[in-house]
Amino acid sequence: MAFLIYSIEDDKDIAQIINKTLAKQGYQVETFYNGKSFLRAFNQIKPDLILLDLMLPDYSGIELLKKVRNDAVNDDIDIIIVSAKHMLVDKVEGLDLGADDYIEKPFDLLELMSRVNAKLRRHKKRSLPLVFRDLTLDPLKRQCMFNDKKIDLTNKEFDILLYLAKNNGKVLSREEIFETVWGTDYGFETRTLDMHIKSIRKKTDENLIKTSYGKGYKVEL
Repeated sequence: MAFLIYSIEDDKDIAQIINKTLAKQGYQVETFYNGKSFLRAFNQIKPDLILLDLMLPDYSGIELLKKVRNDAVNDDIDIIIVSAKHMLVDKVEGLDLGADDYIEKPFDLLELMSRVNAKLRRHKKRSLPLVFRDLTLDPLKRQCMFNDKKIDLTNKEFDILLYLAKNNGKVLSREEIFETVWGTDYGFETRTLDMHIKSIRKKTDENLIKTSYGKGYKVEL
């Protein structure tokens, strides 16, 4: 499947240039001229990368950035802001709110291609299965194998185990796990997380996820 890019740009000339340039490189590009049409498509199919203009006729780019980043499910989606705003404060705000990169208009097409290609390389690396001695986690298929047996995990259970496995050997606090998996829109509840941890242990092995009392959880693979 081609790397899917959503380009949100209200200037039709610029939007067409971006679309044609990236499409020639083999990318699948969908263009949106306002925030409403983007959100409608985004709720149906998630892209791999978003090229986001900050000044749109309905939503501001910052509003759209917040909407995407407020849900931890979207953490793997790269976002590059492409904007005519040159002030340092605009760049800092965008990056602090979760954008991965910032390109100023007018931009060089070679620079745009270079930034997009870099995100593609990172995406491919991030999507590779995590393989340990007893555990394999495939982020793309969202599949878990433990001791050569397929384990049926819920979405939240898979996300918890994947986050712990990516930080193999490191103790992660309950707050860190909860915010990463559930997002900052949800209030932190210890009981909710502990119940999911208990379920993962029951489906795999009681010793797979270790409790560090007073600190949090970890896996050592």
